[in-house]
Amino acid sequence: MKRHFYTLDVFTERPLAGNALAVVLDGGGLDASRMQAIAREFNLSETTFLLEPGDPVNTAALRIFTPARELPFAGHPTIGSAIMVAVTRAPEMLGRDDLQIVLEEAVGPVRCDVRRKGDAYFASFALPTLPFTLPDTPSTADAAAALGLALSDIGFDRHRLSRYSCGTPYTFVPIAGLEAIAQAAPDIARFRQTFGEMGVFLYTRQTVNAENAVHARMFAPQFGIIEDPATGSAAAAFAGVAREFEAPEDGMHAITIEQGFEMGRPSFIHLTMEIAGGRLIAGEIGGSAVIISQGTIDV
Repeated sequence: MKRHFYTLDVFTERPLAGNALAVVLDGGGLDASRMQAIAREFNLSETTFLLEPGDPVNTAALRIFTPARELPFAGHPTIGSAIMVAVTRAPEMLGRDDLQIVLEEAVGPVRCDVRRKGDAYFASFALPTLPFTLPDTPSTADAAAALGLALSDIGFDRHRLSRYSCGTPYTFVPIAGLEAIAQAAPDIARFRQTFGEMGVFLYTRQTVNAENAVHARMFAPQFGIIEDPATGSAAAAFAGVAREFEAPEDGMHAITIEQGFEMGRPSFIHLTMEIAGGRLIAGEIGGSAVIISQGTIDV
């Protein structure tokens, strides 16, 4: 059966940057093993499959696969898939107004807004759940050894290692600066021993572009991707990190995270947080995307 697909570059406004994504428009009739095989065939950070929603009030169901496994939630697949739903189902409406789309993911319904942005598109989604902490954060010494860094490279101000999830769990590692973060080179055996099945998000306040707030890298060899050029699910969980270590005042806060620079795939993730009574009460992830290709896969 021929199934239509598109590829996009997400968290960028120009082609051949950001994080590449394949979206299979008609995933009906495919089981998980077949979807996984197709994701390995595309061999991108993620491949998504659109399905009929379980609840007809929602727009579509979404399943997300890396080359190695299925994920309950991920950021750039949510952004790119929401855009493709809007582009293929309501192109005339998208040209006039923002569109609201609800995607059923394993983490729960994810509400998205999509709009045209010149030659690109922009989508945002509300965090499907507020970030929550996870136990068993590794030691700084073990993390440094696993990442090929010196002990002095890790940590700044109040920031220390932490673990947060917003549907997909990550270990967050604060890095002293751009020079140190560029030198990170995971030792795969030590990485698995130290971090287990989690992705690891390295971040620093020093940035390449002065208007951005955070520079980041993300490693996830257990997902079948050594390094990811843009990680929306980690940016969503990073809202918990920012609240814990920065203690922002009540109100709305906008943070742009730059990622993928070391890979030659500059990416820009927009994180918005709402703080009330010192607590994070809501958040949103947004980013641009451009369509790169389309075709059919006969499976």
